[in-house]
Amino acid sequence: MQIEIFALCDAATADFGKLSMLGAFDTIWVKEVPAVHQQCAIVLRTRFEKIERGEHKVVVHFVDMDGKNVIPPAQGVITINFPEEQRSGSAHLILNIQGLNLQRLGEHSIDLAIDGQQRASLPLFVKERK
Repeated sequence: MQIEIFALCDAATADFGKLSMLGAFDTIWVKEVPAVHQQCAIVLRTRFEKIERGEHKVVVHFVDMDGKNVIPPAQGVITINFPEEQRSGSAHLILNIQGLNLQRLGEHSIDLAIDGQQRASLPLFVKERK
């Protein structure tokens, strides 16, 4: 399994095997906290080899610098199945977040686990605009 894309962005769609992303970022500027970021999306594109066909458990944790959940952990299953003549296949996962409530300034973390193993992590910096 290879992670091809793991990003935080303004919006994303996946249609007919095509992933489209808009506005990838790692910093949110706020006047004060708490603050609400109206909309964003966590995007994942993974590639699996033939031997990895089947179900894979995915968990995303979005936490602040103390490990406190910013949103509840998102859990799901990706089912991988592609034609025998293909060497590999890809899967997309989009986690849309509305009204992201940010309580603290500082570095937050978006952590990805697949099948119980940590696979990737993204920082999100929440900074005060002066």
